[in-house]
Amino acid sequence: MRSARTTANMVSNGVTAFRKWIVPYARSRVRGDELRPLLSYLFTEYNCNMRCHYCYSHGSDVPGMTLETARSSIDWLKTTGCRVVAIMGGEPLLRRDFIVDVVRYGAERGFFMYLPTNGLLLTEDFIDRVSDAGVAAINLALDGVVARPGMPKGLDRVERQFETLVRRQRTHGYVLFLNMNITRHNLTDVRQLTRLARDLGLGVDYHLNERPHVDQPHWRHPDNDSYLRPEQWDQADELIDWLVEQKRAGLPMVNTVAHLRAMKEFMRGQPQPWVCRAGHNATCIRIDGSLAPCFGLYADDHDWGRIWEPRFDPAELAERRQQCMPHCLSTCQYNLGTYYDIDFGTVRWIWVHATIGV
Repeated sequence: MRSARTTANMVSNGVTAFRKWIVPYARSRVRGDELRPLLSYLFTEYNCNMRCHYCYSHGSDVPGMTLETARSSIDWLKTTGCRVVAIMGGEPLLRRDFIVDVVRYGAERGFFMYLPTNGLLLTEDFIDRVSDAGVAAINLALDGVVARPGMPKGLDRVERQFETLVRRQRTHGYVLFLNMNITRHNLTDVRQLTRLARDLGLGVDYHLNERPHVDQPHWRHPDNDSYLRPEQWDQADELIDWLVEQKRAGLPMVNTVAHLRAMKEFMRGQPQPWVCRAGHNATCIRIDGSLAPCFGLYADDHDWGRIWEPRFDPAELAERRQQCMPHCLSTCQYNLGTYYDIDFGTVRWIWVHATIGV
């Protein structure tokens, strides 16, 4: 039986989802020939304090985004109808005061401010400050129960921070969920972390480890061995089937069942076409204010424009999607495409957001 607190959280989350997702969605359907991002990634940092071998986003020589660019990006996004900003990295918390300022600026302008982190730099003081600033969701990225070479995001390294996040959630009410990148090394860990999230009533989010879509000349570990191999396919299939069961049993999960099942074909090199709306209903803002359609094309050298001057040509986007599709199974983009065009899809999206983190 639901507690009064759980019901209140669901109502609050549902109202938030309506205001930040459904109203922009309705406007995007009315003005379908325009760039109307429902979701935007704001890359404030490209450096990171961890060196995950599968990750190609770290660059220690790249200066972080300025506060002026961050504020101008949020102002521009508001004119497009967008009301959801995911702060991205690298590790955003390398500049905690800066992140508090960005979150406050966005929240004061009506944005759902979403903050991912590996958790190493979390402190109770920062959690209090960023919550007071208006953060709506915190996503803790974990690879395993115990850190290992090449996969340093172990729960054992951030257990104190994790416990603080869970405890302070009751005070501040932010949405809290775990993000897991499924690789050949952590299939058992994903089950254990999922059970932990289920027991604590947290949301979950899964990604299948992917190779980069475009060349990444700065990538330090292009020969990493984290990709699923044929000898892991059966075990991965069992994990995916189990995750589907958990979702159907009520585990708050960002992924759709269709997305989970698509992982089986994707890891076998037989991806099925799916609807991608990047560059139309989603966008990525780089550190310098230039644009890309999505996270996967951050390093793309094509000129997609800048904030206030986007250049997302439909024909160019269509051509790029054909090139990207065999290499991409983005959770956010897949879900966006799934919910955008189906009957009652927006109602389902409200339900997903209402139940995450209750």
